[in-house]
Amino acid sequence: MSAKILIVDDQYGIRILLNEIFQKEGYKTYQAANGVQALSIVEKDRPDLVILDMKIPGMDGLEILRRVKKHDETIQVIIMTAYGELDMIHEAMNLGAITHFAKPFDIDEIRAAVRKELPLNTPS
Repeated sequence: MSAKILIVDDQYGIRILLNEIFQKEGYKTYQAANGVQALSIVEKDRPDLVILDMKIPGMDGLEILRRVKKHDETIQVIIMTAYGELDMIHEAMNLGAITHFAKPFDIDEIRAAVRKELPLNTPS
């Protein structure tokens, strides 16, 4: 069974890009454009890792992070923020996020972070 990643971002292009990259890597991916969709996927499909944008209309990233962790503390969360949102980054890390990336992010860095936190069991 492949590891599951939920990509939460209100920007369609970013969701599609990350989805394509992680599917090619061999992960099972889910996408959500807002907090309601994200939490529904968390409850139904229990992803192993969530890549979460902090600036989402409606329910913001911090609230989504709180609810994900309340639902299941073992789900890993990587956050994405616009450059310089230090207070939000600090609060997210206190809530249990494992790392963060500033947008625009380096795709190789985010891929490396996901591989580190969620290695795929590849046959040797």
